Amino acid sequence: MTPRTAELAYEVVDVFAPRPFAGNPLAVVLDAGALSTEQCQALAREFHLSETTFVSDVGDGGYRVRIFTTDTELPFAGHPSVGTAHTLVRLGLLQAGVVQQHCGVGTVPVAVTGDGARLTGGAVQLRPGPSPADLALAVGLTPDDVTGRPAHLVGCGLEFAQLDVRPGALDRARPDRRALDALLPEVRGGISLLERGTGTEHTVRVFAGGLSWEEDPATGSAALGTGVWLATEGLAGEGTTGYRLHQGAALRRPSVLDGTVTVVDGQPVGATVEGTVHPVARGTIAVPA
Repeated sequence: MTPRTAELAYEVVDVFAPRPFAGNPLAVVLDAGALSTEQCQALAREFHLSETTFVSDVGDGGYRVRIFTTDTELPFAGHPSVGTAHTLVRLGLLQAGVVQQHCGVGTVPVAVTGDGARLTGGAVQLRPGPSPADLALAVGLTPDDVTGRPAHLVGCGLEFAQLDVRPGALDRARPDRRALDALLPEVRGGISLLERGTGTEHTVRVFAGGLSWEEDPATGSAALGTGVWLATEGLAGEGTTGYRLHQGAALRRPSVLDGTVTVVDGQPVGATVEGTVHPVARGTIAVPA
């Protein structure tokens, strides 16, 4: 008789989703503190979503989480943070309000409401990036497709190159993985292509380094970086400015990310991103040997 395999409960939720079966799906594995890195990676490959989170030490207004793509562990990511915090509150494991997420970059506050959550990014990261023309070629565009604004490397926990493109260019973007590896060898986030609108609503496509440069349908950590980029380029004024990003259309996973960036004395000092979360599945999964 074969002994029963140990199992863990999980939930699947759609994050930054205007409705179920949109946004970015996330698997949240509960009571996962005893798993090894190898077991977490095996489960993330099994779920085969852009990220899977492994939760432990839930209580006292916070929790510990490890975040994995199908290829690697990340110290921080946006949609896993929003989706995990909301799931723990929805399941009654934490109270609504601000919860403390302990992850690879430290402690990150997440404010959970009835239908979603707002993530406050960590310390602002900002440094020069590669040539916009070179990045354009690496995503299948031409130098004429970019606006000429700098492609800063920006983030609030996970760094992204921000490439400002002209209207109509987004649909033609195709990542060249070798070129991106060469241009962004130490960037763990990826590259975010931004097509600015006439007001505070913009459209983005994100190709994630942790996903081997595959496209991501909704990327909260990149959205934080977009706010930093807008402020750095003088496109967000003093104080706190809101903006909305539309993402995921090319993957038929429409997503909406609402961000803010705060500027003090002309410098970006912080950013937030929020969105709705919809539960779509739950079950148990075997623990890998």
